Amino acid sequence: MTDFQDYHSRIAQIETEAARLAALAGDLSIPVPTCPGWTLAELITHVGQTHRWTAHMLRNRVQERVWSRQVPSGLAEGRSGDAAWLAAGAAEMAEVLRATDPSMEVWTWGPDRRAAWWPRRMLFELVVHRADAELALGAGPEIPAATAIDGVEEFLHNLPSAVWVTRSLAELGAEGATIHLHATDADGEWTITQGPAGRIEWARGHAKGDVAVRGPVSDLLLLLYGRRSPDALTVFGDRALLERWLPAAAF
Repeated sequence: MTDFQDYHSRIAQIETEAARLAALAGDLSIPVPTCPGWTLAELITHVGQTHRWTAHMLRNRVQERVWSRQVPSGLAEGRSGDAAWLAAGAAEMAEVLRATDPSMEVWTWGPDRRAAWWPRRMLFELVVHRADAELALGAGPEIPAATAIDGVEEFLHNLPSAVWVTRSLAELGAEGATIHLHATDADGEWTITQGPAGRIEWARGHAKGDVAVRGPVSDLLLLLYGRRSPDALTVFGDRALLERWLPAAAF
């Protein structure tokens, strides 16, 4: 697909994922183990606020960082969001995304300074937090293989620009180390090479790494986001490297 087609396809996926998350927002007091210290109320509020922030950034063509907490949430002081509030914010964001030229220049924290960066990032913000909610409720997250492949590559594409992550990776002393990910249920293989100053490089395709991880591509995506333990997948080689690298790479 072209960038334009991808842009609009991801908006439709956002709408689907937002509806799935809203449907899980019943008892908001339930703790979310994959987001320590949060309940579903905090999770829903975080996601809905992020949607309103995204709409603000694009509607106003913002060129410098604005923190999400600086954007009005529509909630009374001290109140948390609920399913209806989440759905309203997602609908607002989708409307703004559709009205925005994907090539428009706008601030992002990633490597792409165009509006086209935002729907992909917001899609995987939703996918991962929907998985958080499902895990909190005792359900197994289901992520289509094509979506999970896109999610792995979105994560790797943005990781070198996440300066708060590269600082942590720089402290590992692992320059030159390689991590290979191999999907067992889809055509997806990637090799991550730890570079200088905490930055990474990555490439698609088969290769030998210092450590290799095999499993369903949805589990590989959740592994990168710290939602799956390496114990749930098959690991070959330097497991200690993997167990040091994953927490440092989390964003």
